[in-house]
Amino acid sequence: MTKRIIGSRFFQRFLEMIIPIGSWFLITLPVWLSPFHPALVAYFIIAFDLYFFYKSILTAYSAVLSYSEILYHSKINYRKKVLGIKSAAGVKHLIIVPNFKEPLHKLDSTINSFVKNDYPHKSLYLVLAFEKREADATNKYDFLHNKYQKYFQDIIVSFHPDLPNEEPGKASNQTFAAKIADDYASKNGWKREETLVTICDADSHLPTNYFSYLSYSFLKDKDRIYHFYWAPVLLYNNFWKLPLFIRMQATLSSILRLAFLSQKENLIQVSTYSTNLWLLKKINFWDVDIIPEDWHIYFQAFFALGEKVKTIPLFTIVNGDAVYSGATLKTFINRYEQEKRWAWGVSDVGYVLKKFFQSPDIDMVAKIKKVFFIGETHLFWPVSFFILTISASIPPLVNPVFKRTVLGFLLPQLSALILTLSSAMLILYIYLDIKIRARVNMKTSLLSLPLLLVQWYLLPLVSFIFSSLPALDAHTRILFGKKLKYKVTEKI
Repeated sequence: MTKRIIGSRFFQRFLEMIIPIGSWFLITLPVWLSPFHPALVAYFIIAFDLYFFYKSILTAYSAVLSYSEILYHSKINYRKKVLGIKSAAGVKHLIIVPNFKEPLHKLDSTINSFVKNDYPHKSLYLVLAFEKREADATNKYDFLHNKYQKYFQDIIVSFHPDLPNEEPGKASNQTFAAKIADDYASKNGWKREETLVTICDADSHLPTNYFSYLSYSFLKDKDRIYHFYWAPVLLYNNFWKLPLFIRMQATLSSILRLAFLSQKENLIQVSTYSTNLWLLKKINFWDVDIIPEDWHIYFQAFFALGEKVKTIPLFTIVNGDAVYSGATLKTFINRYEQEKRWAWGVSDVGYVLKKFFQSPDIDMVAKIKKVFFIGETHLFWPVSFFILTISASIPPLVNPVFKRTVLGFLLPQLSALILTLSSAMLILYIYLDIKIRARVNMKTSLLSLPLLLVQWYLLPLVSFIFSSLPALDAHTRILFGKKLKYKVTEKI
């Protein structure tokens, strides 16, 4: 395939549309294929249900394994281990906090979690990454600088202006701040390979041992310059303030992130994570014309540096906020918009496919695995709800003849049975949810236990409104070439 074709806008547009087209194809398949080949539709639905059952078991197993690892690592004194490594004193930490119109108390609380860390060396540098268009940004910086300057070696600030050919959002803000921090590091003679950069969301509370654990893992890692490091960001900071539906969604998101932590082959960082300055400089930081940046920066690195690029798990807990805007309806709207922004990550599929053809030096099998993983993730996001809940009832409905066959009679019952068996994993999720919240001091009262159990009957509705529908919205926008603007998720 020639470079001219690969680089053409038409080819790029085609690649972007593959997964959104696939989503609508699978969702509507039972409607348009059942009149002609109902048995084929039935076998597809059963196969999908069985695959979902397998994924449910895998998720439950992985979540338990991750939780067990967190318990094990919580007993390790990483501060003591870091003190035993002479080269640790030379490692610098840049902590970038990108923010826009975040409440001052949220920023204050997050930075306070850095101050409480047990890292034994005086090498923490805070980078406050504001947007220039925020009217109150300077006042926030003055307050935070005055309050926390004594706790850090230095506090660096950036005010990101609106620049041409940039997409306003987290990626462009981080790149602007990271370049300023890189200049700072260069002027002070730091080695980029020994400088760790932590991207921390404005509402993420890092655990006390984060920098000790990170530094130890980094220094013991032979291929450290090619790696990202990630601890799961669990959404429990404001758990009991949340409306019921949002609380359920926060629980599911937290358990899924916990499960991802043990799936090392497919682990890709999200939200709050760390890497080294050399890697960021090598790939020219975050692309500034994209919205979802977490997975994108991983694939930037993978297609630039090859199979050595990995995300290394840190078995500890970063505690973050779920969406909360005060009023219930406003919270629902903001949660929908947040999920739609996350699902906009399907745009990365086109980027990955394009890079697939432009990187002949990278192992073909490794590239195929990455394409399959990101494609499967974004395809199942909007599709799963429809196939699991309503698809099995469509073939007998639109094809009365098929309804009188054994397969037509059994299809809805068999599908319901598989879904029920998959739902049994929720018992384990509830248990893990309670145990994890206890670890982050968000305990469960006895009076709230019945509600925590009964609420899961509403799971299909919650999954539709706050997962499948916004994901399908994002896919459809891409099909019609409509852009998505970055909206900051309100968390008061």
